[in-house]
Amino acid sequence: MSPSLVGPLNYLALGLSSVSAALVLWYLIARPPLNAWTKLILLLGIAIFPIASALLTNAIGFHVTQRREFCGSCHVMEPYRDDVMNQQSTALASLHGRNPFFGERNCYVCHSDYGMYGTVLTKWAGLMHVWAYYTGWSDMPLSESVGKIKLYKPYQNLNCMQCHSTKTPIWHEEKEHRSAEEDLVAGTVSCASAGCHGPAHPFSKSEEERRPRKRAVETATAALEVSP
Repeated sequence: MSPSLVGPLNYLALGLSSVSAALVLWYLIARPPLNAWTKLILLLGIAIFPIASALLTNAIGFHVTQRREFCGSCHVMEPYRDDVMNQQSTALASLHGRNPFFGERNCYVCHSDYGMYGTVLTKWAGLMHVWAYYTGWSDMPLSESVGKIKLYKPYQNLNCMQCHSTKTPIWHEEKEHRSAEEDLVAGTVSCASAGCHGPAHPFSKSEEERRPRKRAVETATAALEVSP
């Protein structure tokens, strides 16, 4: 949905709801004969207009909840939002936040589950975030929450591969990519790890987590360098 449509659709949904309420109120007050004309008005007021308004509201809500402003509206997410919006930041998340194709939706795009049911699963996870926030995080100081926020599960390379397919010649020009390809596809080496392109939000990691580590990819890269 184009951002320019959100405002007009908001007004349309509100208008349909208002007309629906007015029609029902008219029937309850006037009590007209229940003829074909009255039944048509009731059909519009009780079914068609409310359903149309609900569908519009759902579409608008789906669009708005994909935006970075929504993701950063909880106080514990403010450092993440601010870092992404910082034009001087070199963090992985910030670099992706400047992408003109999805920059305003980079939180959703990068954290949405990959696959056929990704949208549904991501929205379900969003409801879990809301529940977690109001049952524990809402009263937590920001300085404390930054070090405690963790993903529900390890970040999947498949999320990265929605854009970085690993099938292009440019990707294979990097010897580290070639050496670690099987591990990246299998998920045993993370794209967003300290030794590769991450972590995506380094300010929230400990010094040990930010420090590059010797991993299988480094060993494989060294093997490539000495191979004939």
